[in-house]
Amino acid sequence: MGVGLSDEENRKQFAGIVVPHLSEAFAVASWLTGNRTDAEDVVQEACLRAFRAIGSFAGVNARAWVLTIVRHTAYSWLAKNRPSEIVAVEDFLGEERLTEQCIGGWSATVTSTPETALLAKLDVRRLEAAIAALPLAFREVLILRDLQGLEYREIAEVTTLPVGTVMSRLARARRRIIGALRTNDA
Repeated sequence: MGVGLSDEENRKQFAGIVVPHLSEAFAVASWLTGNRTDAEDVVQEACLRAFRAIGSFAGVNARAWVLTIVRHTAYSWLAKNRPSEIVAVEDFLGEERLTEQCIGGWSATVTSTPETALLAKLDVRRLEAAIAALPLAFREVLILRDLQGLEYREIAEVTTLPVGTVMSRLARARRRIIGALRTNDA
């Protein structure tokens, strides 16, 4: 709990700092865990951690602070619940699908014919599969940049990596996705 703050003050701070970023937190947790149910567990645990630490928030960048907590929680959860050899990838094609979000300039477009709509859906599935197949270190940087729109320095803050490493991983992740999509086209 926040040092010297009442429960009501902690709740107000939590509502102003954490709650506005819950959808982003869930998206990051979903991509890191590869599973909606696991992501819900991660976000719930991250919210508990954030609430307990709300008094330590320095007031600089709430989004980066929340996503850092989500990232650490996801890695802790993965280490505890999954052997490192297993990478679970769940199909994100449910109601909450991320088709409206752009990824590195690619996006699903709504079209007028059933055929083109089906092709667009297949392209989104291929893209999601290519992202899910990335090593976690590349996937997280790609998700934070291209889905969540964080700046390089914010990603560096969240991941505790140098900005140059963030840029390098992002470039490598994008090259791998392009390569995977080209391979599937062949």
